[in-house]
Amino acid sequence: MKLAVVGAAGRMGQTLIRAIHATPGANLAGAVERPGSPHIGRDAGELAGIGPINVPVTEDALSVFVQVEGVLDFTAPSATVEFAELAAQARIVHVIGTTGCSAEDDAKIRAAARHAVVIKSGNMSLGVNLLGVLVKQAAKALGADDFDIEILEMHHKHKVDAPSGTALLLGQAAAEGRDIALGQHSVRVRDGHTGPREDGTIGFATLRGGSVVGDHSVILAGQGERITLSHQAEDRTIFARGAVKAALWGRSAKPGLYSMLDVLGLADQN
Repeated sequence: MKLAVVGAAGRMGQTLIRAIHATPGANLAGAVERPGSPHIGRDAGELAGIGPINVPVTEDALSVFVQVEGVLDFTAPSATVEFAELAAQARIVHVIGTTGCSAEDDAKIRAAARHAVVIKSGNMSLGVNLLGVLVKQAAKALGADDFDIEILEMHHKHKVDAPSGTALLLGQAAAEGRDIALGQHSVRVRDGHTGPREDGTIGFATLRGGSVVGDHSVILAGQGERITLSHQAEDRTIFARGAVKAALWGRSAKPGLYSMLDVLGLADQN
């Protein structure tokens, strides 16, 4: 499957290039960077440390998209929306690992999914998506009258959005388990005299520092007992491998908006 990577010069972009190179049945056929990037014209393989592969980095996304079957996108919300429109025009699989998208961004991505396969997830790893299923089941079994839910996440100091996409994925799973809307029941900030914790809310705490790839814990705290479900990402490769797996899965899917639960066969468990 001919794949392209956008944001090819970034840390995740380089990881995606290496993952494609290492995956049977996948081939890097395009690499895109922002206009004016100093990496334009460089060989994508050399950029990612795997040696020359005769794929130059370009700023012309459309010229790349019309020659490939899928694109892997871990960029920024504004760029992802533009890529979604181009991928829909080219009718190629668009795998989105970008986080921090607004409701308006998501609406535009859903519109693009009417014409192409779009697979979007706050986290592409098998472990995190399985954790989401477990969190939903736990939240459903342990009611709001008896157990409070708090989500703690930590990432490297360069991450720009908070809470992380993974934390929100887990929060959404907990909300679905409780049959409530996350937006109306989440607490993102606590400062000053907050008063007692409101029953039925889902709290988020964000830590940033160092080179942490991603740590997430969902705490269900009851009277006299506490359950913690957690996941530690030790290498970005787990996200890249999941993204390539998603693209290969999407090749035979019908146009629509999917998640990693669909790719991993966990949708029925959720």
